[in-house]
Amino acid sequence: MAEIDITQLKTPLDNFYHWEKAQPDKLFLFQPIDDQWHTFTYAKFGQEVRKMAAAIDAKGFPKGSHIALMSKNCCHWFMCDLAIMMSGHVSVPIYPNVSGDTVKYVLEHSEAKLLFIGKLDEKDWGVMKKGIPDGFDCIDFGHYSLPDCPHPKWDEVGGLHAPITENPSRDLDEIMTIIYTSGTTGVPKGVVQNFLGSAYAADFFRKSFSITPEDRFFSYLPLSHIAERMLTEIVVLSAGASVHYVQSLDTFKENMAECKPTQFLAVPRIWTKFMNGVQAKFSSSKLNLLLSIPIVNNIIRKKIREALGLSHVRNCFTGAAPIAPSLLTWFDRIGVIIYEIYGMTENNAYSHANVPGERKIGTVGKTLPGVETKISEQGEICIKGVSNMVEYYKEPGKTAEAIKDGFLLTGDKGEIDSEGYVRITGRVKDMFKTAKGKYVAPNPIELKFAKNEYIEQICVVGPGIPRPIALIELSEVGSKTDRGVVSESLLESLARVNPELEHHEQLQKIVVVKDKWTPDNGLLTPTMKIKRGSIDEKYQTMYDDWYEENGEVAWEE
Repeated sequence: MAEIDITQLKTPLDNFYHWEKAQPDKLFLFQPIDDQWHTFTYAKFGQEVRKMAAAIDAKGFPKGSHIALMSKNCCHWFMCDLAIMMSGHVSVPIYPNVSGDTVKYVLEHSEAKLLFIGKLDEKDWGVMKKGIPDGFDCIDFGHYSLPDCPHPKWDEVGGLHAPITENPSRDLDEIMTIIYTSGTTGVPKGVVQNFLGSAYAADFFRKSFSITPEDRFFSYLPLSHIAERMLTEIVVLSAGASVHYVQSLDTFKENMAECKPTQFLAVPRIWTKFMNGVQAKFSSSKLNLLLSIPIVNNIIRKKIREALGLSHVRNCFTGAAPIAPSLLTWFDRIGVIIYEIYGMTENNAYSHANVPGERKIGTVGKTLPGVETKISEQGEICIKGVSNMVEYYKEPGKTAEAIKDGFLLTGDKGEIDSEGYVRITGRVKDMFKTAKGKYVAPNPIELKFAKNEYIEQICVVGPGIPRPIALIELSEVGSKTDRGVVSESLLESLARVNPELEHHEQLQKIVVVKDKWTPDNGLLTPTMKIKRGSIDEKYQTMYDDWYEENGEVAWEE
């Protein structure tokens, strides 16, 4: 992996100026609204950005002021972010489905001067608007049918101002954004990032994956999250590529089929859903048979990729949570190569990656250029690099806890193999102590169950009981299958996994829960990672009864 010349790096803003001039008529953004696609060329996008930057300038905020942005993914999210950069300020994204208390906290803690309100689900808006202080300066994107939003609309505000004609620049060491972590536990922390970190990461990913203006990206994971923002905004602007947005979850498959992405990012749960969807139509045995037949196997692989919307994809990525090696191997068999990437909000999603020619399943890849990795005595992965955060905003104590001698403490336990690939073995804080005083790391155990097609999600728990138990949410296939068949399959998985574990790690029981785990009910983060504290809070009073119940598989009634 070649080192990156910092003197040649460009901010997202400078990259945009280049493409605005070089390919003004190229279609840049594709936005579905009410089942109709609305498009923006680089030139048309630029005019919207320049008008809104002028409108922000007219408010007279001191340079470097904080401006909040609360919306699901849409073309105006990009426009807003670029307008904030162009007018010399700092963006503060807010996840589009948090509580009113979180909205209030972020606005107050960040000292935001202005809030852009965009595409939101009606039920989420009903909750979130309660956190906006009376009289707070707001601008509504419009266009997305947000009910009961009394604030001035984007087109009205932008229409009052002539577009900025010059190309204001930002220095690499200036602050670009403050990203408040979604938080699996505790109060969100404001991660302060400068332009250098994002520019460095974007340059690496663009070059390593040969991303060009001809590439198409499909944006649906929250842009408030660093991984989606890095890939489908910062890298896209670096490469001069195009982006299609999803209209809603209901239209996901249709929108993706129309986009035919050439670059595609998904978190492990999405990849699992894709696999389960295929398994709902082809049993494992039938699929294995078809893939073993010459000529037929190529036809089947092509049909599956087309059905998944991945017929034109060149690179697929995964991150944000651990992924089972067996899942990656399954996709390899149908010709979908997924590159696992490792990073976090605190380092611009840039520290390790599998890349073309250097991919090793079961690892998160090698240490990337500009990054130094060490493993602490406690087994924690520690990262030093140009993409590391500046600080946690207004939290010097927490900053000092997170960065020691220039190294970011990731909270992940891991090891480096003889070839330089990093393997994550668990989360430092996810470990729990059983009633027998033994510590258990749940992540590696959970990944061992990935082959079972009846399991959608799994969470190994055990505080207060002698040995751990596994809570599972059934997949779509599992929900439609006879309970006896599912129980037998779970028993087989348990019999396979337990002998691979230390005695104190071996599962006493598998419990099938009734409820779905979603961001809406607080059991998943917006990027679909399990919130273990919330799982314990919901189910812990039942752990003892489940533990003592006869049999190795129990069903929540």
